[in-house]
Amino acid sequence: MDIQKLYTIYLEHPNVTTDSRRCPKGSIFFALKGDSFDGNRFAAKALEAGSAVAVVDDATVIPDGDERYILVSDVLQALQALAAYHRQQFQGPVLQVTGTNGKTTTKELIAAVLSQRYRVLYTQGNLNNHIGVPLTLLRLRPGEHDIAIIETGANHPGEIAFLTNIVQPDYGLITNVGRAHLEGFGSFEGVKNTKGELYDYLGQKATAHIFVNKSNSDLQDMLAQRNIDCDSDKCITYAREQANAMPWVCEGSVASCNPALRICWRPCHEAQHEVQTQLIGDYNLDNVLAAICIGLHFQVPAQQIDAALADYHPSLGRSEYRKTAHNELIIDAYNANLTSMTAALSNFSHISHAHKMVILGDMKELGSASHEAHCKVVGQALACGADKVWFVGEEFRKALDTAPATDMEVRCFEDVEAVKAAIGEQAPADCLILIKGSNSTKLHQLPDLL
Repeated sequence: MDIQKLYTIYLEHPNVTTDSRRCPKGSIFFALKGDSFDGNRFAAKALEAGSAVAVVDDATVIPDGDERYILVSDVLQALQALAAYHRQQFQGPVLQVTGTNGKTTTKELIAAVLSQRYRVLYTQGNLNNHIGVPLTLLRLRPGEHDIAIIETGANHPGEIAFLTNIVQPDYGLITNVGRAHLEGFGSFEGVKNTKGELYDYLGQKATAHIFVNKSNSDLQDMLAQRNIDCDSDKCITYAREQANAMPWVCEGSVASCNPALRICWRPCHEAQHEVQTQLIGDYNLDNVLAAICIGLHFQVPAQQIDAALADYHPSLGRSEYRKTAHNELIIDAYNANLTSMTAALSNFSHISHAHKMVILGDMKELGSASHEAHCKVVGQALACGADKVWFVGEEFRKALDTAPATDMEVRCFEDVEAVKAAIGEQAPADCLILIKGSNSTKLHQLPDLL
């Protein structure tokens, strides 16, 4: 079907769903396919549940004469093309956020700051892939939103370029680049090249701008490789204090972090501000500074920026501080790679507490770099000042084989179920506990037991 015809139908039925179990009345159902399901088989169910239209790519599921079905050659491609076309109708600024670590937290901080002055559409959770991005864009309402913040993720080369062509951003931010998804990217250079696909697009779009952390040498190198001058009008910059990174829109530093982050920041040539956040980890300073820089660029008053930062609560499982009846927890169990694990342990080592414990789960998708990365983390974990260090997973088990002897309690568990059993036998008490690992290790199941 012609994209303009599909768009006309979308304007009549702007609520989009891909789940036949959740079909609001009058919605459009897109019959996506997966490895173990075929949405075409659920199109009739979606229509019965309330959808007005079903977009399918299997003609055999369409009853004779039923005009509620729209046949396309590929449902996913139709969804993506519709989202790209809809984005073109939006005249407000669109900001795309990507990066190895911190992109979801940064996106939410930016949304909190900009919401002080604007009506903001932003990616919910981590719906940042080839399906989540178009679904987010199709929630954009020109009469209801002033600005859009779209998060994009990737684990293979070319994915950021593909998503960027759908988003068509006016502004872009790469939070950082780290050693994650090396199995898919092949190397750290592969990570940089893929994340840098956002810079490729923005560099070629004359009216586009790039928000840049001038304290991050990797990002500056990536810009230089594309002949983009970090000090030109194309770039809008921020930096850590004393980074020798003038000029910048704002700079900042860590005032304290025990365990919540308190920062000092100031706009260029203006007075200093101090804000107590609810974020855990000094590594979040860069994420906060990005939100401040973007807020200042879009003319959000500094006092309102401070209020937004102070009120922001981290998403569950992302550098989240939680006090239970028995312990204090730092929960960062959504994702893990060498860069984020190193930062979390470094921060944890500087937090004062009488009794400290670490529970770490395997880091996934590191490919041939996995063993070396896990060995590095083991060494850092054993030196972070904890009384107890528990590891979870086969990669950490292999890394422990070459670890030096220590007097502290060091245990390794096959999986999260084994950890649960150990907690059931003798639960830790009066401890500050860092919980970090890749999502697939399921360490997010532990906080309720501690």
